[in-house]
Amino acid sequence: MITKGWELCPESPLSSHTGAGGACWTHRQLEGAMSAAQCPCEGCFCCADPGQVSPPFRWSERSPLLPLPYTAALLISRLFAMRVAVLLLGLALLEAEGRCFFNRTQEYCVCYKLSQDNAGSIIQCLAASVVEFQGGDLERYVDFPIRDLDPSTIDMLGTLEIRKIIFGDLLVPEVLLARVLRFFSYTRVQEMAFESCSFLGRSSWDEMAGQNLPILSLHFHNVTSAPLTGREQDFSKLSSWLGTLQELSVTSSHVTSLPCGIGRVFRALRSLDMAQNSLGDGSLMPAFCEGAFPQLQVLSLQENNLTSYHGVCQSVQLLHELQHLDLSQNKLVDSPSSSCQWPASLRIFNLSNAGLDKVLTPLPPGLEVLDLSSNHLHAVDVSLRSLKTLLLSQNLLLAAPSIRNYPTLHSLHLDNNLITEWPWDEVKLLGNLQDVSAAGNPYNCTCAGAGALQALAATGCLRQGWPQDYTCHSPPQYQGTLVRDVPASVLQCNRAAVLAPVCTALALLCVAGAGWLAMARRRRAAVPTAAQPQGLHGQELGEKARRSPMCS
Repeated sequence: MITKGWELCPESPLSSHTGAGGACWTHRQLEGAMSAAQCPCEGCFCCADPGQVSPPFRWSERSPLLPLPYTAALLISRLFAMRVAVLLLGLALLEAEGRCFFNRTQEYCVCYKLSQDNAGSIIQCLAASVVEFQGGDLERYVDFPIRDLDPSTIDMLGTLEIRKIIFGDLLVPEVLLARVLRFFSYTRVQEMAFESCSFLGRSSWDEMAGQNLPILSLHFHNVTSAPLTGREQDFSKLSSWLGTLQELSVTSSHVTSLPCGIGRVFRALRSLDMAQNSLGDGSLMPAFCEGAFPQLQVLSLQENNLTSYHGVCQSVQLLHELQHLDLSQNKLVDSPSSSCQWPASLRIFNLSNAGLDKVLTPLPPGLEVLDLSSNHLHAVDVSLRSLKTLLLSQNLLLAAPSIRNYPTLHSLHLDNNLITEWPWDEVKLLGNLQDVSAAGNPYNCTCAGAGALQALAATGCLRQGWPQDYTCHSPPQYQGTLVRDVPASVLQCNRAAVLAPVCTALALLCVAGAGWLAMARRRRAAVPTAAQPQGLHGQELGEKARRSPMCS
């Protein structure tokens, strides 16, 4: 291992020879990190890449003085970096050869199968914000001596920019993890993930008692470990840290139960993801007992072994802050007499791909987002006054649900159903939405089908998939044609809308004509009668005039 003696090389510069990411160190400081063959000489070495020391720029007191672009404090920090690297290596000392690769653009460093012989390459990871260790078996290092840190190293750990550490494909003795984890209390690491790892044995976790870690997000995916049942005492020793954790995910890890006492440790947890496990109906009630997860807002139980809709409702009733619940990919069935009330705080409910052939009730009354996609629904007849987003894609719907049941709706997805036509009165209401998606339906491109969809598209609310994913299924002459390209004039597709104003105009014209004729008659009747003609001939003409209809 790297020995003590972290003195700065006398007047050692970090100049253009090293670049922004370079470092200088002595041969003594390289011991254990590099082989003697790589660093055969005494003196001070500077490298542009801290993970490489051959061929280095060798500096000595006889070398010309170079400009110093860094302060003395930063130079010293660079030298301490190698000692910090050993701590990061504590969970990554592996048997096979490997090294680390740093992507400066993404600030991401990944290390494959590190060993004591090539540990020097880990130094470049100290400038990363994410560090990933991949591959190996740490069981041989269970007795690895890990000493307490001196104040200078603790200060150095606090200056690192690493925010996330990922351990992948590792065999990790739990005893070793317990001893190393406490050192993260001196860092600014906020997120830690274990992927495809196996935790061996059990640890008492005594060394973690009272330790506060900055880690707020903890992830386990495809891991194996000792069962959680009976480990409440172990978790209580981690309560100082776990009580501040905000995000926890344990996915694809064959979890069958979550004891009540463990849930009570997570006092500040906001998000819990237990997707793709083996949780059954009977395991939920103890998991969410009184006092467990009091601040939980987001809960994912996706793809477990849940079947009872009523049972899940009863299990989460004590989660008074719950806002988002994911029950997708469970095979849920309704209860004949279910009167359970969901938490009033629930706003987002995911019931997609849950094997539903009808909408289960009751639903949370304050829902804003409801996902019922990928089920077997033939109709949706529920009323939710606060709903803003309704997702119904990939069902068996023959018609869209009435928009009148959702007065605050903004988004409606109906892709890949069996909808053939859209009624004109529904089209008018849909035009008020911000986002409508109904691609992949077998549209009947008659006036009612093509014309209504074209009118809906004209409002601008048909976004995703229009026009390329809207095709005609019938009649035969339009099969396979884009709905957009079907000729559908307003006169053909909605004659009532055109004839009504025409008839109204004709009626008004008739009324106006009749009125004008009546006025003309009255004016003529008001004209004074001409002097009567003399003689018998004049009298006869006068009598005829009086008998004429124009004068009546």
